[in-house]
Amino acid sequence: MPDTPKPSDLTKPAAPHVGPHVAPQVVKDTGEDRGRTALADGVVEKIAGMAAREVPGIHALGSGLARTFGAMRDRVPGGRASVSRGIKAEVGERQTAIDIALVVEYGVVIPELAAAVRRNIIVAVERMTGLEVVEVNIAVNDVHLPDEPDEEESVPTSSERRPRVQ
Repeated sequence: MPDTPKPSDLTKPAAPHVGPHVAPQVVKDTGEDRGRTALADGVVEKIAGMAAREVPGIHALGSGLARTFGAMRDRVPGGRASVSRGIKAEVGERQTAIDIALVVEYGVVIPELAAAVRRNIIVAVERMTGLEVVEVNIAVNDVHLPDEPDEEESVPTSSERRPRVQ
């Protein structure tokens, strides 16, 4: 009696006759033809931000103005630190381009640091999203010196401010 096909067999191409010394062909259904996945720019920006922060020698992300506003926003009750501060991504259907602004620690070799940041971002974004990263543009906006206070630390909270009148 011939084998009756199962419903799962109907969606796969028929496998050729396999001899005893030939491995069977495995059909992998990736689901790509059953819908579309769209990624927001912010998703790629967060992934890139986390990947950049993993590289030693990065002091902060973003330009001075963005960091100052971000520090104030972070101090608002209920506010959260922005992982994607200083990062801008442009996302297409299959590719993405990323721009990042950062502040480096004094003493690091900037070309080596930039290469490590670029490499880490490309690996993380491509692995997590499946998008091809066509470019990662890095702008080094400042060097943080060891004796400089952090800009985030220099913004006083309301409880730290001295009263004007004594």
